[in-house]
Amino acid sequence: MDKILLLAHTQDDGSLPKAAYESLNAAVTLAADLGGAALTVGLIGGDVQAAADSLAACGASHILSVTGEDFALSRYASDTVAVEALVKEATPTLVLAPSSSRFSRCLPGAAYRCDGRIETHITAIKVVDGAVQVQRWYYRQRMVATLSRVQRPWFLVIDSGVYEPWQGAAGSADVQTLEVAIGGDLRRTRVIGVQTPGSDAQTIRPEAKLLFVAGAGWAKKQTDGQLHIKQAEKLILDFINSSKASLGSSKSLVDQSSEGEVISFMSHLNQVGQTGSTPRHPKGLATCCHGEEPHTVGWRFINERRAISLDPNCGWAQGKADVLYVADAFKVIAKMNELLAND
Repeated sequence: MDKILLLAHTQDDGSLPKAAYESLNAAVTLAADLGGAALTVGLIGGDVQAAADSLAACGASHILSVTGEDFALSRYASDTVAVEALVKEATPTLVLAPSSSRFSRCLPGAAYRCDGRIETHITAIKVVDGAVQVQRWYYRQRMVATLSRVQRPWFLVIDSGVYEPWQGAAGSADVQTLEVAIGGDLRRTRVIGVQTPGSDAQTIRPEAKLLFVAGAGWAKKQTDGQLHIKQAEKLILDFINSSKASLGSSKSLVDQSSEGEVISFMSHLNQVGQTGSTPRHPKGLATCCHGEEPHTVGWRFINERRAISLDPNCGWAQGKADVLYVADAFKVIAKMNELLAND
């Protein structure tokens, strides 16, 4: 009989991230598909009671926790021993977790310590003839594979945006706290503080409803034969700040750093496509992009795709965009900024 352990860690305010509720939905669904497999929740954080209360109605047989100052912030040494303790207490066959940066660092090491195996970037879980199978993408999201394993425990790290977040009434949860000792040798890495950019400097927003992708056309000569890089920078920044969109870029744009004047705030972290990220936003708007395969491969999980291009025969017009606006992106975004400013 399979036993499922869902791992989650709290945020700074003690709540759980959206991705944790998505993974909980995956765990609840999997438990039902396995004929009522036992579900245990394992929480890591400074104080997890509020997070546990939000999961009180999820149907878990136990809620375990590893708490305290040593576990409030992400650190490989402490997170790994915390996960190891939760797995040893719950003795699961399947361990599910959201794909956060914190878990992405520590779970491979924890799986090794527990003599388990791990799969990352899971996009689907199903039960076929009583056996668990998972799907994930390879080669920059160009190939999908279906996998199964005999080795247990099997760690499954689930990509965000795959499942709808679990929803249920909050209550009063009974939490079993595990005593996990952190020796001096594990404190060699000390968390002395957190530095984050200002909200106006943040351009990558995974939770945004809209993905705005800029292509190389923003940094090329316009209809007057001149470059308008500064104008492009202002239009793009004003739009993503007003709309709270996440900023993406084509590879051709971020690669222009060696070709002279470029958009200053654009980096390879913004890159979307064959050699970049594959985000999952409800809506996407491509501007000054060609819409060829390397551009659009990163859009396969965007629900509604729109594009702005002066070329009615570009790749976006060949069935890759739900709506194509044949227009000058500079003029369209300027008008959008005007409308957003007056909203």
